[in-house]
Amino acid sequence: MIAVITPLAIGIYTGYTEIGVALCFGAFWCNPSDVNGSLKHKVYGILFSAALVMVVSFIGGYVHYSPWLSLVILGVTSFAISLISSYGFRASLISFSGLLALILSFAHTPDKLRIYEYSLLVGLGGLWYLAVSLLWYKINPKGQTEEILYETIARTGKLMKKRGKLIDELSNRKKLLKSLFLMQSELTEQHETLREILILSRKNSGRSVYNGKRVLVLVQLIEMLETAGANPVNYTKMDRQFQMYPEFTKLFQNLIFEMARQLQTIAEIGNKPNKIPKHETLNSHFKEIRIKLQDLSEVKEAKAYEAYIMFQNFLEYQEKQFDKLKRIKWLLSDHDVASEEFIDKEILKRFLISQDYSPRILLRNLSFRSTIFRHSLRMAVTLMIGFVLGNLFAFQNPYWILLTIILIMRPNYGLTKTRSKDRTIGTIIGGVIATVIVYLVQDVYVYATLALISFVIALSMLQKNYKASAIYVTLSIVFIYGILQPDVMAVIQYRIIDTLLGAGLSYLGFLFLWPSWSFQEIRKDVTKSVEANKVYLAKIADFYIHKGSVPTSYRLARKSAFLETSNLSSAFQRMTQEPHSKQKNLNKIYELVELNHNFLSSLASLSIYIQHHTTTEASERFNGIVHKIDENLSFVLKSLADVGQNDEKLNLDEVISFEEQLPKFESENVNLGDTDNVRLKRNHQEEQLIWEQLRWLYSLSSTMLKLTSSM
Repeated sequence: MIAVITPLAIGIYTGYTEIGVALCFGAFWCNPSDVNGSLKHKVYGILFSAALVMVVSFIGGYVHYSPWLSLVILGVTSFAISLISSYGFRASLISFSGLLALILSFAHTPDKLRIYEYSLLVGLGGLWYLAVSLLWYKINPKGQTEEILYETIARTGKLMKKRGKLIDELSNRKKLLKSLFLMQSELTEQHETLREILILSRKNSGRSVYNGKRVLVLVQLIEMLETAGANPVNYTKMDRQFQMYPEFTKLFQNLIFEMARQLQTIAEIGNKPNKIPKHETLNSHFKEIRIKLQDLSEVKEAKAYEAYIMFQNFLEYQEKQFDKLKRIKWLLSDHDVASEEFIDKEILKRFLISQDYSPRILLRNLSFRSTIFRHSLRMAVTLMIGFVLGNLFAFQNPYWILLTIILIMRPNYGLTKTRSKDRTIGTIIGGVIATVIVYLVQDVYVYATLALISFVIALSMLQKNYKASAIYVTLSIVFIYGILQPDVMAVIQYRIIDTLLGAGLSYLGFLFLWPSWSFQEIRKDVTKSVEANKVYLAKIADFYIHKGSVPTSYRLARKSAFLETSNLSSAFQRMTQEPHSKQKNLNKIYELVELNHNFLSSLASLSIYIQHHTTTEASERFNGIVHKIDENLSFVLKSLADVGQNDEKLNLDEVISFEEQLPKFESENVNLGDTDNVRLKRNHQEEQLIWEQLRWLYSLSSTMLKLTSSM
């Protein structure tokens, strides 16, 4: 805000208002591209924004000479600017800056400055914003990292709490799972952002140790996400054991909830090591469960022993979570960390997803198959319609219609619809509040103060609460006009009408102008998720066979599996927000999403166990089952691609026959007189977990194949 307001204030004070306004606009339009990420990407993003708004302001300077020329410039330029979104999230914000500059060039015509002078000053305003942003970074270099790190810790705590609720929420499980999928998706995105900031941060003597410790914290958080999804057996068997021994339900829930609470406490206290929660409460929870497990192990019954083995495996997962939590606490305290503990930067860079900025990305998107191309064309045509209507019916400020369109219209239906509704409601509420204030107060100084406060709040709320942001934007605009002209009530009236028209055009534009529906793309998301899980399964099997240390390729496969499953959840979420007529195969798609999550959960269970336990040699049977699961996944991919669908029919009898032959842990066949042998218990734990997970994976892959074959 300092970068935006300062040039305007100095310009007004010194009598160079137009120069102040140009610099203010340049800084304001570069603000959207200043999002979380590495310093290098921030600098490039702001520089590109500054160059774009400068060029757009120069082009927009000529829109006032002819309505027809204005219409052509608006259509062509808005289409070209919108296409920039092809290069990812930050590029989409730069594109938004360019559209803002284009639309506001309709509203502001410099009187004293030439067009090229005004454009250069707008670019200079962008450089001024970059300078202020870099200065703030120098003053508070750790601010961004700390904010995202503690937010990630808090989200991990919330996810663990939700996971704990799943233990006994049988009737509400479907709703909880949907919520959990969404949380996992958001958390995976947080991991990506934090990973980029930490790995690409400039390495110097002042920050290398700090960054190294934060990277290690991130590693623990990523592994906590993996462990949170792990189950020793499938949900049905877990439910049965918890129902037979309900006392363990409360014991495990209390343990998980306490770990979740401690994570959220760490997030709340921030950089205050002396306030980090102690281990005592968690130690007492673990002790209580171990005592109960010891009692259960002494019951010489087959069912009790099977339950004991499952609960023991589940407890060991929670112990791994506790180890990671203790590690996070230690790293965030003032302890020294040996340099050899830090992860090599070259290895870390392999975990980054680098954005391709080559021209071929743009060329690839010049097709109706591209969602961004259709969005860009839709944006351009809708803006042109809004411009024609605004001029045809002589609206007081037709550019408000265009501004509403660029603020609301998004590439997907759900967000466009939500923003249309929020923008309309926010504008009406803001208009009502402004009307009351204008009736009660007639003081330009009060208006100026309220306009500034409203504008600051509007910007701060833009990403968090769009409806609230719309309220404050309306208030700030009304108060600014209250200073400039006497008939404020007319301003409020036109503001509401323009917003309603802009919101209506945005919504109708998406429905009728080359719409992009999720059902057209979601098969690709399912395919990517299945492919990633297939690779992860292969890496787990390879590690189980050959043992040794965990290779980087294994961790990369895990990252990819979680990321693609997260992307699938997001795609499905978008699909549920679309009209019912466009939700084709919704129930089957949801089943596939759930099956993919369960498949990844089972892989995570295997992964954690084999990494942290000394396991026996892999048998030929193990290799055969893994091969069969991999084969099923290959058939799933063929079905999704519509390749070989007629050649590879699913033989249900063969599936059932193979599943019945799969080895499983049979507590009835265990000699209960030998169960006091610690080594034997450990072998039984491995036997139950490994074979149960393989049976579950085979069952899940077979169900996926049935579903995809029928779609």
